[in-house]
Amino acid sequence: MKKIIFLVLLLATVKFSSAQVGAETDTAANSKKDSTLGFVHRNDAKDSITLSFRYLDSLRSNHIDSSINDFYKYSGIPPYEQYLGNDGNAAYSLIYSPIMKAGWDAGFHAFDVYRYTLDDTRFFKTTKPFSQLDYEIASGKEQNVHALYTNSLKRNLNVGFEYKLISSPGYTVTQNTNHNSYRLFGNYQGVRKRYSLYFALVGNVIKSSENGGLQSDSLLNNPNFPTLFSIPVNLGGSNAYYNPSAFSTTVNTGNIYSDFTFFLRQSYDIGKKDSVAVNDSTTEYLFYPKLRFQYTFTSSSYKYNYVDQAADTSIYQQWYNYEIPSSPLVDTLSYTQKWSILKNDFSLIQFPDTKNQAEFFLAGARLENITGSTLTYTNLSSSAGTEHHYYNIVLHAEYRNRTRNRLWDIEANGELYATGWNSGDYTAYATLARYLNKKLGNIRLTFNNVNRTQSTIYNPLFSFNSGTTSPYKKENITVFKATADNPFIKLFAADYFITNLAYFTDYYHTAQYSSVINLLQLGASRKFKLTRYWNWYTDIMIQETDAAAPIKVPLLYTRNRIAYEGVFFKNLNLSTGLEMIYYTPYKGYGYSPLLGQFYTQDSVTISNRPDISAFLQFRIKTFTAYVRAENLNTISFANGFGFTHYNFAAPNYVYPGFVFRLGIRWWFVN
Repeated sequence: MKKIIFLVLLLATVKFSSAQVGAETDTAANSKKDSTLGFVHRNDAKDSITLSFRYLDSLRSNHIDSSINDFYKYSGIPPYEQYLGNDGNAAYSLIYSPIMKAGWDAGFHAFDVYRYTLDDTRFFKTTKPFSQLDYEIASGKEQNVHALYTNSLKRNLNVGFEYKLISSPGYTVTQNTNHNSYRLFGNYQGVRKRYSLYFALVGNVIKSSENGGLQSDSLLNNPNFPTLFSIPVNLGGSNAYYNPSAFSTTVNTGNIYSDFTFFLRQSYDIGKKDSVAVNDSTTEYLFYPKLRFQYTFTSSSYKYNYVDQAADTSIYQQWYNYEIPSSPLVDTLSYTQKWSILKNDFSLIQFPDTKNQAEFFLAGARLENITGSTLTYTNLSSSAGTEHHYYNIVLHAEYRNRTRNRLWDIEANGELYATGWNSGDYTAYATLARYLNKKLGNIRLTFNNVNRTQSTIYNPLFSFNSGTTSPYKKENITVFKATADNPFIKLFAADYFITNLAYFTDYYHTAQYSSVINLLQLGASRKFKLTRYWNWYTDIMIQETDAAAPIKVPLLYTRNRIAYEGVFFKNLNLSTGLEMIYYTPYKGYGYSPLLGQFYTQDSVTISNRPDISAFLQFRIKTFTAYVRAENLNTISFANGFGFTHYNFAAPNYVYPGFVFRLGIRWWFVN
């Protein structure tokens, strides 16, 4: 039913989008008539559009990226994400990035890379209705769909809708995924520009089957198991009953997560008003605020559910020390955790310089009401946990100044959980950026310090936790960052200091690392011009930390692309070549299916061949297409020719062999 509704939406979008857009900036062409053939030449000016967007609380205006030289701009998933063999399965980043958020946190982050969030919601400003359609098919019956529509119903009112589908049956038994994400967004400004409103509805439904990995890695080389689907797995039942299908969204064994957020922000300004007469009948009102009253309401709900309708008692006894009661029926195991968070925030914003609205002081307070409940059941018997109610009172302040000459960009903000459940949590953030010149570009220095209560996944009061006996101390993270971005090279450095890090030591046991963990990151990105049409793109990241620390990262991560690129036949923008991703061997994290958590392990080293892909990407005006042949590195002649030298994602989890992808992107403007 969801796919049918989405198909209707796509058809409606195409119907109402009668022309195409090629870029964000306006183009112009003169219409002229061919006297011989009688055809009227297309007027590209009619198809032009001015389109920009901003993220929430950002001062910068951005444009949609029309470049074609990087596949991961289409996929939306960074190349350094390590996922469990199938698109949509649990994932973590090879480039370490801790949770820099104070206050409440559930702790379920294995699927964050696939989710829509309020922070990455774009609020558009456009002169004409704009639509974007993306569709990708791949080996293993995988499908990815993305649709975006935004329209300024009036000059001061913009609304939009965005949808994303990730559907993949997987390459081993019980590995299918089906993720649906959506958001409705809009912004409004009063005619006299004193009142403004932002709203957003953001939701995600994450469905990921879990198989616990292969029963044995040695079966990969066993001729009795010629395909990945034929190899037995730990969870999900026998492969004899598994039929992979792109239209199956059922999760019999695995995680089903859902979340929904409603966001509403209103503000009213006091200041200096002005107006400009555009013509005899039109007046453009101007307003320069001096003081802004801002109210923000956010309502969020989260549900985390693990279910196994064919639970294997021996596996749960071995991994989780949990004995499932015997039953004449099929054993069913389920864990559920629900959260509801209401936030009411009131802020005052003062603008000291009438001529520079990018400089302001903000001070505010927020009341958070938090409700959590749990439920665990086996077969027909259930054990419901007590519903818990909490609150937080949070004080926050901010200063920003992007100077009128656009050379300096200053931001400093902080928040303190003054009282409540997370009392004592705080965040302090400061950044200073300077634009030097066209040759040297920008430099930026950043400091961030977070003191946070451990995520509720480590709290023994709630389900999904049977390995923690008492609450842990607050975690403290300090990071210093420096970046330099110029036409020649991009440089990055970060130094992390982490104390009281909580982590999983196996499938369900947890621990807290009392010593200070220091992690250093150094990175560089550069484009080398080899010849007129050949380019070499390289990204390098070096990470170093104490070997005894529970944080496990590869020492070196690098991504390189050799591409033949250029504009041919006037309208053909082409990029084709080879891509290689490599990281040094490291003790990759294990994965706990029931908890949806990655855990630290020291017994297995992940040592893979470089990932090699061939690609061809092109754009003709508003139409973009790409073709990829992935995992060429898996080629093997051990048992005859095939792509069977698999790379590992985690202990007992493998990536597939050869994968073929075909995708398109089309832009429309009415």
